[in-house]
Amino acid sequence: MTSTATPPPSPAGAPPVQPGGRGSEHEPPVWLRRLRGFGYLPAAPAADVRTRLVPPYARPSAQLWAALGIPEASRRNWQRAMAWVGPLLVTLVAGVLRFTHLGSPKAVIFDETYYAKDAWATIRQGYEASWPKDVDKSILLDPGAVPLPTDPGYVVHPPVGKWVIGLGEWMFGFDPFGWRFMTALLGTLSVLMLCRIGRRLFRSTFLGCLAGALLAVDGLHLVMSRTALLDLVLMFFILAAFGALLIDRDRARARLAAALPVDEEGRARPDAAVAETLRLGWRPYRLLAGVCLGLAFGTKWNGLVVLAFFGVLTVLWDAAARRTAGAGAPYAAMLRRDALPGFLSTVPVAIAVYLTSWLGWILSPDDGRGGYFRDWAAKNDQHSPLSFLPEWLRSLWHYETEVYKFHVGLTSGHTYQSNPWSWLVLGRPVSYFYESPSPGSDGCPATEAGKCAREVLALGTPLLWWAGCVALVYVLWRWFFRRDWRAGAIACALGAGLLPWFNYQERTIFYFYAVVFVPYLCLAVAMMIGAMLGPSGSSERRRTIGAIGAGVLVLLIVWNFIYFWPIYTGQTLPMDSWRGRMWLDTWI
Repeated sequence: MTSTATPPPSPAGAPPVQPGGRGSEHEPPVWLRRLRGFGYLPAAPAADVRTRLVPPYARPSAQLWAALGIPEASRRNWQRAMAWVGPLLVTLVAGVLRFTHLGSPKAVIFDETYYAKDAWATIRQGYEASWPKDVDKSILLDPGAVPLPTDPGYVVHPPVGKWVIGLGEWMFGFDPFGWRFMTALLGTLSVLMLCRIGRRLFRSTFLGCLAGALLAVDGLHLVMSRTALLDLVLMFFILAAFGALLIDRDRARARLAAALPVDEEGRARPDAAVAETLRLGWRPYRLLAGVCLGLAFGTKWNGLVVLAFFGVLTVLWDAAARRTAGAGAPYAAMLRRDALPGFLSTVPVAIAVYLTSWLGWILSPDDGRGGYFRDWAAKNDQHSPLSFLPEWLRSLWHYETEVYKFHVGLTSGHTYQSNPWSWLVLGRPVSYFYESPSPGSDGCPATEAGKCAREVLALGTPLLWWAGCVALVYVLWRWFFRRDWRAGAIACALGAGLLPWFNYQERTIFYFYAVVFVPYLCLAVAMMIGAMLGPSGSSERRRTIGAIGAGVLVLLIVWNFIYFWPIYTGQTLPMDSWRGRMWLDTWI
């Protein structure tokens, strides 16, 4: 593919620039020109720099408004309303899917045996307890009759996720519905957030709602939303941080655009002085991102890796904004004006939030009756060179070093462990719950010759994930060859959730960790579908073919989700029907 971009106009008083001419001020390097054969297109300057700094949102065509019978005077109000009505409708569907029969199966499934009980202890006394091994059945029969243990429990994850799960237990009780309520709520709200994030990212309400709808019908996201595990909570806070940084990006660029000089025709022009010296002022959404990343870090430690990825992303965004505004040395300007405020509003804030999340443990007694290792400094560290630090901080540091040793040394085998290389292709999902009801019991038809199957399988919607593999290749191509910042943002967020696990391939890890990057996989598929639909100005034939292809893909994904619905929600199936859904041998 060759570039069809027209050469930029010559500055006033300068000799005309010939396309590809040697010595041209705007001529790209040789290696960039060679990339045109792979689809690389240099960015063409806009008539008004403001449209490059803050692109407008897409508007429905006049033909669509006319077909809907909406008068021209009301169209702007309708467009504003749909920016929220569409996402809310998608969220409503997602909520129904996640809350329907949330208490089923009435069992402690998979790692709920840890987090449901840890959450109950945390919400009641501020730190986790050491529970008897066979207490799960007693909790399901009569949770009120089960006393809260007084001995502290050794846990290997920070407390934020357990505070969140415990909030549902505090409101609705110590039962499956109670300990799953908050993950279902956060799973539903994450669909709303993704609709709005996609809308802002693509400048299209339709593509934003499409990304949210894809998340709503992803099997892994659904199962994790209906299970009291930490990873869905982690996903929510990371997605919230991503959305906050996206809003911060728009607001910062809008301030730059507003400060640029305007010519006699009302068009903003690049200005090096403004771009290199303007202070962007108070940036509350970047502070909010720091809080959300601290909550993510306080849920699971891989939130700290995401903080590093997002930090690099925002640095590149700030430099790109100043370059677009006319800075001759955008990175130097970013380092002078943006780097320090950006660091202070994220990293120290995230660390402060993380430490605050341990407040229940910190305030517990340090005489052996409080949280695990709470008394370590009092017993073992009285003559340390760091004795000037508070005892609780030294005890917490010791606790964290012990937890780190546990994590890096966790190599014991597990039936459902998997390698991150297999996650995108659904190589080894995780069975959270399995029963074999006999004919005539628990929903198994009496006419069945043998037992039925009832399972909750943490498995992404296969067609969505396999389409996501193709979409990921498209996003990487779009980022590298077209310099599309949206593709770069999606790739960065997805990489933050996936790439660090390749450093721990000998460790016992599981596919359900991938729920952290599912929203960005959905954004990648939505971006690919947007390309299938074709850019504005395409011929009617091109748009029709693209719409048919995109529509077929979306319908197949929805059908695939419906087909696997019984094994996402623990419904009883005849054995043949269950086997028919085991498309790969590694799913069993």
